[in-house]
Amino acid sequence: MMASKKTMRRPDLVVPYTETAKEKEDTAASTMASTLPMAAIFTRNKFIGWTAIVFSVQSWLAETPESKKTASTPGYFSVGMAVMSLFVAYMPLFMPPQPGKVGGGTGTEAPSAVPPA
Repeated sequence: MMASKKTMRRPDLVVPYTETAKEKEDTAASTMASTLPMAAIFTRNKFIGWTAIVFSVQSWLAETPESKKTASTPGYFSVGMAVMSLFVAYMPLFMPPQPGKVGGGTGTEAPSAVPPA
């Protein structure tokens, strides 16, 4: 059995390992911040609107200078959309619908059948 083996490693060429800092991209929060306001507008759901506010403010506060450079929209834009979705959800409270107009059709629905005489 060989007790000593000759190593070919040179100590002057050894490069110590350093872990690189990973860029933390929280795409889930930014996706939620941009899609929740649209869901709140379409459904007029107040709970989804408040959730959109929370997610958009969190994603705005978590922005880094690197993410600001690469983002397609600024963080305050998602906050504005969330506030607008909350306004749409609470709009019937401030501007109630007209009493005689139920449903508020757009005029694109099929014509109703004429009853026989």
